[in-house]
Amino acid sequence: MKLGNKQPESLKSQDTAPLRRAAWMRTLTTWHWISSALCLVGMLFFASTGITLNNAEYFESTTPATTRHEGILPVEVLNELNATEATGGDLPASLHRWIRLTWGLTLSPKATEWQTAEVYVDLKRPGVDAWLSVKRSTGSIQYQADDHGWVAYFNDLHKGKNAGRAWSWLITAFGIGCVVFSVTGLLILQIHARSRWKVWPITGLGLVIPLVLILLFVH
Repeated sequence: MKLGNKQPESLKSQDTAPLRRAAWMRTLTTWHWISSALCLVGMLFFASTGITLNNAEYFESTTPATTRHEGILPVEVLNELNATEATGGDLPASLHRWIRLTWGLTLSPKATEWQTAEVYVDLKRPGVDAWLSVKRSTGSIQYQADDHGWVAYFNDLHKGKNAGRAWSWLITAFGIGCVVFSVTGLLILQIHARSRWKVWPITGLGLVIPLVLILLFVH
């Protein structure tokens, strides 16, 4: 009785193993290059700002450019401002309009404190410490902004400081992209490690060096 050309199941699995490995490698490579392309500019940005942030004393301006404004609000604007607290709303449009016409400024408040004697508005933004204060009884209004320069601006973006929710979402998406890039790179290394013995010792240095520094010098 002839057995024919039918191959044993063990031989079939051996024949398909290289094909599965090649397909898996192609998938990993695709995810790896796409995530690296998407994250390339972001990685360059966070790497370079990591240098300037870690050495801020050499890069950031120690004497910020300060802008100050003082004035007295019109009675109708002050009354509308004082009435706004009861409704729990944002700063009235009349105040925004007065500041824009008088000082040429556009406000983007981060927070507003409704105190008994004054209204304090936090206007911080990346690289700039700014605030606005209005005396509720007299209408006396003050504005000050300390601009620390472009390096401080980019350093604050690195930290996500005073940059708003949209930038926070972008950082989160970038972090996910970096995780995909790193994990796919690790899996590709695992495949190449079978024929390249230096892969794991070199990869291990990336863990050992920071760990040694933490244990010996970070207290």
